[in-house]
Amino acid sequence: MKKNLKSAQLQIRVSESQKAALKRQAKRAGMSMSDWILSRVLPPLSETFQALLKSLSTAEKPGYVLAELNDLLTQISASEFKLAVSEFPQVNLDPYWRNYVTAMIEQAAVSKRTEPPSWTANVQPLEKPVFGSSLKSLRLHLLTHSPVAFRSRNIFIDASIGDRV
Repeated sequence: MKKNLKSAQLQIRVSESQKAALKRQAKRAGMSMSDWILSRVLPPLSETFQALLKSLSTAEKPGYVLAELNDLLTQISASEFKLAVSEFPQVNLDPYWRNYVTAMIEQAAVSKRTEPPSWTANVQPLEKPVFGSSLKSLRLHLLTHSPVAFRSRNIFIDASIGDRV
């Protein structure tokens, strides 16, 4: 049984025609007006997660999207985390980004003391190691200091979920 966690009230002023339109749309969706409005203003975390992955798949500068994903995974509770990442990514990421995101999720699960979603076990690690720096002198450091979730996926970086570089 789903626990109702709503404990506060918010009122907004709308015209009669706006209210009627909101009621119609909520009814079509099979939702209460409050739930329908909230679903539009504050989309479920799983939608936010999938939208970030879609952005990552087309991003010219993936660092910004990874920062947003990092913020999402860091700020949500363990129960919210389970809901947010429960579904396999709906977008086809290249093997590197698929492993990077999977490692972020596995690392977040460890920090939240929960299990990662079952789909992460089906993501095959990269065949060849990828280092977060092209400097050969940093490789030993990256090999020994990369978070376990990233190391197990053959990604060697010096930062983890919750960290900023």
